[in-house]
Amino acid sequence: MPTRHELFDAYELPGRAEPRMRMNFVSSADGAVTLGGQSGALGGATDRTLMQVLRAMADVVVVGAGTVRAEGYGGLQVDADHVDWRRAHGLVDQPALAVVSGGLHLEPDDSVFAEAAGRPLIVTTDAAAEARGGLFAAVAEVVGCGAEPLDLTAMLEVFARRGWNQVLCEGGPHLFGALLEAGLVDEVCLTLAPRFVAGEAGRIAQGAAESDRRFSLAGVVTDEDGFVFLRYSR
Repeated sequence: MPTRHELFDAYELPGRAEPRMRMNFVSSADGAVTLGGQSGALGGATDRTLMQVLRAMADVVVVGAGTVRAEGYGGLQVDADHVDWRRAHGLVDQPALAVVSGGLHLEPDDSVFAEAAGRPLIVTTDAAAEARGGLFAAVAEVVGCGAEPLDLTAMLEVFARRGWNQVLCEGGPHLFGALLEAGLVDEVCLTLAPRFVAGEAGRIAQGAAESDRRFSLAGVVTDEDGFVFLRYSR
């Protein structure tokens, strides 16, 4: 099995000052993004370690509201070993968390807020921020980023003003599709699980128009359980 240190080396960032949007997804060998409705069911031990490594490298972790609900996101935080890595690299103990919800279809008592290690940021439309933003004053900061559909470039500008250059997005597929459509994805980290799921599960990117968006293969890692960890760069 690749060690945590080997994964840090394999996914090393070229430089923290240069903004980077990095996606992290797991998929079955036949392209299913979920098993039983959840992506976590497709993963394995190395995949879970890699998720911690990628989070440790990030300034902010971005996740769509649909994924928060489907995956049961609680308080997102890296473990003690990864806190040590962050401190050694001059970072605060935990990456920030940003939840993207165009219609602000969330509740203040959701576990993603109640169990948060820090105060999350909610990114939504201007209209939704005005209509429902006040409900979250005690648990999160709400930022409006344009009209419907949400302006993802404006979202990244908000991050940049806070010094959050290294952005890790954990989905879901519609958010990935929107970021692809906007040309904002720099890197895709894809775990390929040795499973064939069939059924009606979707793909890791949905909602974007068909287009030949070409990336180069930047790295390959495998483990003894048959998982393949692919790193693609634009």
